[in-house]
Amino acid sequence: MKEKSLDFSFKYGALFIIALVIIVFSFINENFMTYDNIADILRSISIVMFVAIGVTLSQIVDGFDLSVGSTVSLSTVGAAALMVWYQQPLIIVIIVPLIIGAVIGLLNAFLIVKVRIPDLLATLAVMYIIGGVQKTYTKGFSIYNNMRFQDGTVAKGKFTPEFLWIGQGKLLGVPVPVILMLVAVIAVHIFLTYTRWGRQLYMTGGNREAARLSGISVNKIRLAAYVLSGIFAAFGGILYASRVGSGQIDAGAPLLMEAVASVFVGYSVLGAGKPNVIGTFFGAVLIGILLNGLTMLNVPYFGFDIVKGGVLVLALAITFVHLNRKKA
Repeated sequence: MKEKSLDFSFKYGALFIIALVIIVFSFINENFMTYDNIADILRSISIVMFVAIGVTLSQIVDGFDLSVGSTVSLSTVGAAALMVWYQQPLIIVIIVPLIIGAVIGLLNAFLIVKVRIPDLLATLAVMYIIGGVQKTYTKGFSIYNNMRFQDGTVAKGKFTPEFLWIGQGKLLGVPVPVILMLVAVIAVHIFLTYTRWGRQLYMTGGNREAARLSGISVNKIRLAAYVLSGIFAAFGGILYASRVGSGQIDAGAPLLMEAVASVFVGYSVLGAGKPNVIGTFFGAVLIGILLNGLTMLNVPYFGFDIVKGGVLVLALAITFVHLNRKKA
């Protein structure tokens, strides 16, 4: 009976908690389950979800990308600078930050795969480097329309309606960021579940030596995982800039813990026991619901980190208790 209850809690615990939280907040505030509020919750987690997809991919190959938050920050100010400072067209504003994200992923992969620095240490170092780059590039200032430079001149460019539509617009009544998030989740799930490359990612993370002996180019797979992680984080930065209409420095710093918590909550969704994008999505939904509900209850924002940390501890406890029980 104990074993069955533990298995049940591992498989359905996260979904049960999500349902319970929804019911509780719905009773407390009648506006919680309105369409507008649900759309706001999904819109709020869309950026976190793109970052969390990158963390999920690095986790699948038995790695860990701590640089995603800094990548979001750099791509946010990069997109803003291209539009406000240099008046570049929309395609350039989107492509250049994605290339920056890919380059950061390549740097991570080089340090981890070639130099053989442990992934946590390598991506931690890159996190600080990229964080310093974005602050140095902007001289510590956020980027916004009609901003005034230190020499007294005013920036000639501005955020265009087309760019802002990506983060603020709606399509058939559904927020565009929500549509982009759902498309990304479905596409990555199909890629990981039904393609040869997705299976190779899982094989590499499960047993690197066995994967190598079976003919898989392990180093290339790991490199691809970190490059994709950087690209998804960079797109999250683009989405952030288009949503708030400015290039905020350190925009991605708070997103790292939310993304990591989402990934580890996802381990226990439907008993996956491994990083998976559907589980990560439900993890992000849980965190989004909690933060939204606490906001509606007027809980001070500085208490939110306690909730995020508590969710992460709970997710880690459930996951590793189950995994250790399986090993025993």
